[in-house]
Amino acid sequence: MYNFIQKFHSGWAYLALLLLVVTVLNSVIGIVSKKEFTAKDRKIALFGLIFTHIQLLVGLVLYFVSEVGMKAFSTEGAMKIPELRLTMLEHPLINIVAIVLITIGWSKHKKATTNEAKFKTIAVFYGLGLILILARLPWHLWL
Repeated sequence: MYNFIQKFHSGWAYLALLLLVVTVLNSVIGIVSKKEFTAKDRKIALFGLIFTHIQLLVGLVLYFVSEVGMKAFSTEGAMKIPELRLTMLEHPLINIVAIVLITIGWSKHKKATTNEAKFKTIAVFYGLGLILILARLPWHLWL
């Protein structure tokens, strides 16, 4: 079961990142071209939100069932090992912050009254979330 969850978490990450990139690019294009914020734009942002939330839930399940997750806290000196610190503390914490930013962006865009404000809100908050996620990916496991 653990292997399935781990593979799902890794595979789903590609989809979530792709949707975040598409959402940010769509919003930047919307700002630059001064186009109207349509239902299509809303759906793109919503799918980015949904996919990142699913990734978070799967990641939390993986964290609590893995050897590297919560069980590693009992290892003395674990914070001195960069790979262990990344997977047990930095990756989950920073990605939770990133998904909170994405969620805030989704909520704030609904209150915006102009097309430019909607696109700008999504571009900024989703963009910050994307940057944080990319900063704390375990690249050594991906490449």
